[in-house]
Amino acid sequence: MTEQLLTVDNLKVSFHTLAGENQAVRGVSFRVNAGDTLGIVGESGSGKSVTAKAIMDLIAAPGEVLSGDIRFRGESLRGLPEKKWRRIRGNRIAMVFQDPMTSLNPVKKIGFQIAEVIRRHRGLSKEAAMREAVEMLRKVGITEPERRVNQYPHEFSGGMRQRVMIAMALSCSPELLIADEPTTALDVTIQAQLLDLLQKLKEESDTAIVLITHDLGVVAKVCTRVVVMYGGMVMEEGTVEDIFYRTGHPYTQGLLQSLPKHGGASKDRLVPIEGSPPDLIDPPSGCPFMARCPHAFGKCAALPPMFELGDGHRSLCWLLDGGKETLEQALAEGGADR
Repeated sequence: MTEQLLTVDNLKVSFHTLAGENQAVRGVSFRVNAGDTLGIVGESGSGKSVTAKAIMDLIAAPGEVLSGDIRFRGESLRGLPEKKWRRIRGNRIAMVFQDPMTSLNPVKKIGFQIAEVIRRHRGLSKEAAMREAVEMLRKVGITEPERRVNQYPHEFSGGMRQRVMIAMALSCSPELLIADEPTTALDVTIQAQLLDLLQKLKEESDTAIVLITHDLGVVAKVCTRVVVMYGGMVMEEGTVEDIFYRTGHPYTQGLLQSLPKHGGASKDRLVPIEGSPPDLIDPPSGCPFMARCPHAFGKCAALPPMFELGDGHRSLCWLLDGGKETLEQALAEGGADR
């Protein structure tokens, strides 16, 4: 039986602004099993990063977790005192943020910063922690780690700084690693190296990974399961094979059509998703994708339920009403009962 590591149920997060309540996350639910690599994918503003920060209890004012439950190995993380969070954050759940330059202290040496994390969470001496920092840099593929521990963040490239952040996150052998857009702003060669590194480290340590990205190409390379978010909600969830070959939502289909085809002809045109994401200060009451969906019809003005399409594959789309198992099948058979 697969061991369930993280459970997010009906999570709602809002930001209270002068313009009104921005409903950034609106009832998100998903599971992460031990050893999984779960991709959370969607456009900017879909609620991916806010969901990750809520899991780590990092939502600060004017943000607020309104409701929902987050459980790690069956224990609720909502409302835990900071003292307990200090034992969880870093030790059992670690996070790699999008921009390593803002996460690393520019005036402290790399080795000191990694060793400080190790000492705080594992109680090692200064000397032992520094030796461990050297080994962690070696593990993530940084050459000459004995010399590199004495350098500052500005002396590392963007890809190397991201490796440092991964080394820091993995230094306490967490059970779950959350990586928020770890390959953004890196060239494709460095991206591929980092993704290969995450795969290798996962296989060696059996750490579960939640990978937040807007790039379905990244998802195809490293993930086992995928959550597709839009407008602060989950549009579709399933295995990588479900998402790519048994697509169950028009938004997922749109993301796939905007993805460059491997080996495609130079004349192949990318198909953008027309329109703009919904205003989450005044979100639509029905399907959030309705205004941009080429298959929308009257029923979409009401929010659909999550239709179960197969083992762990589900989609928030009225077209699947009546037992359709994929979007392609629904469209071929005339969609839902209109």
